[in-house]
Amino acid sequence: MLFRSNKGVAQTRIVFKAGAGMNSEVCLADFDGHNAQAVTSDNTIVAAPAWSPGRQVLYYTSYKFGRPEIFFHDLASGQRRAIARYGGSNISPAPSPDGSKVAMILSKDGWVDLYVCNTDGSDLKRLTKTPEDDSSPCWSPDSQWICFATKVNGRRKLCKVPAAGGAVQTIRTDGVSSPSEPDWSPDGRWIAFTAQMGNFEICVVPAGGGTATVLVDGKDSSWSPNSRTLVFVRQDSGEAHLSLLDVPTKQVKDVTRVLSRNNSQPSWAR
Repeated sequence: MLFRSNKGVAQTRIVFKAGAGMNSEVCLADFDGHNAQAVTSDNTIVAAPAWSPGRQVLYYTSYKFGRPEIFFHDLASGQRRAIARYGGSNISPAPSPDGSKVAMILSKDGWVDLYVCNTDGSDLKRLTKTPEDDSSPCWSPDSQWICFATKVNGRRKLCKVPAAGGAVQTIRTDGVSSPSEPDWSPDGRWIAFTAQMGNFEICVVPAGGGTATVLVDGKDSSWSPNSRTLVFVRQDSGEAHLSLLDVPTKQVKDVTRVLSRNNSQPSWAR
């Protein structure tokens, strides 16, 4: 198993959710947890913060106005606005690597399906239509495919669909069960994901599908720009901590504890 390391991570940052329930905020820090600061001060539920690659822009879900809506947030100016506030849930925003689109999960039409739109929320397009709940979209590095978790014949699977629309294809994850929370490596070779097999396990599989490799207990993994390291969430004595995983060696190092006893849903800037 070879992992490329083309870009350094020393100057990179992560964004994450700090806190739990109604006391959670979107925060950012250096990749090692230093220089942590809150981005929001909404005093409500937030979820799934994600960087727009190459930009100082975040997308996330907030209950600021009483229901889950997806926000665009410019870190430089502080400007933010809702780009998806349909009836039902508006969750799991995932900006494309080329900066032109945002994938998301909406329940506006009665089912919990995958949609894609322009970065300002315009030109919304539905990509799936199934009674099974879709979740956790992520993009291929060339912005041509969206990988997501769903169910096929009652069993949880990873799938992908062309970002322009088309047939849904299953991604095999042989050797593990209940895959969710996929993240496509920047070099295009791997998909990291969470498998639920009694415990939550961080796994990787070739992007084309195949035999999965279990790496470590944990969930919510996100690739670094060098396609070698993952930031993920490790449970310890009922608290959630951010940790770094060197994938080839399986070595784990905890991130400096930041802002809260519960830090989750990290996203690494690329």
